[in-house]
Amino acid sequence: MQIKKAVIPAAGLGTRVLPASKAVPKEMLPIIDKPAIQYIVEEAVQAGITDILIITNRGKGVIEDHFDHAVELEGLLRERGKGQLADTVAATADLANIYYIRQKETRGLGDAVLRAREFIGNDPFAVLYGDDVIFGEDPAIGQLIRAYERYGKSAVGIQTVTEEQIQKYSSMKLTPLQDNYYEITDMIEKPRLDQIFSLYSILGRCVLEPEIFDILSQTPPGAGGELQLTDAMKTLANRSGVVGVDFTGTRFDMGNKFGILQANIEVGLCHPEVAAPLRAYLKELAARLS
Repeated sequence: MQIKKAVIPAAGLGTRVLPASKAVPKEMLPIIDKPAIQYIVEEAVQAGITDILIITNRGKGVIEDHFDHAVELEGLLRERGKGQLADTVAATADLANIYYIRQKETRGLGDAVLRAREFIGNDPFAVLYGDDVIFGEDPAIGQLIRAYERYGKSAVGIQTVTEEQIQKYSSMKLTPLQDNYYEITDMIEKPRLDQIFSLYSILGRCVLEPEIFDILSQTPPGAGGELQLTDAMKTLANRSGVVGVDFTGTRFDMGNKFGILQANIEVGLCHPEVAAPLRAYLKELAARLS
């Protein structure tokens, strides 16, 4: 079955990037000239997804505005002879069929995904975490979709992280399958040092069977007193295994101050309008630092 639906949880409070996220949702923080969440939506669209549900909460209406037409702005740009820019702005509203629902209380990633049940129905679906922007020629979520089609099992995007990072993320118990595919039979959210299975962690992308909703509805609160998606996926892994895909592409954590800086610098170095002056500035800055 082709995967055409995706969920983007974007209801987090963004406490790691305060005070900026008090006024601007972290998903709307810019990477050069586009908000982070637009890159995530574009990745989904490039992988063939047509219908996207964004989970928001209070104060994030600006996300809905961004993916809508700004008729007055588009008209003004055309009047001033900036038709190409007007087309760029207008195209944002036509990327996909985008829907919204609010998570009225912040109860964890699992709770946010559970709210997508009616939207998803009985279809397999993609999850793209709102904190994680992944750049690469081959869309990361597309790599997971191919793994799902190949093995007929839920798939998660994984990469190795440091021992310090693994305690803030999740740890996978896995064995190699083929190429960059792994069979995951167990996982744990935010493990202590003595609980670490491996340094492979889920980083921002999943393709899930709809049975995850029944599992989530029966899963007790986990780390931080929240409903953890990892705990539900652990049940899936214990039952029938989950495919781990060590995906290609560079991931940036947009819920982290340093991740935001990294994303802007690396994207800036490829951006036609700012690449040359940014490269010159960085060389000059490096010389001063040394």
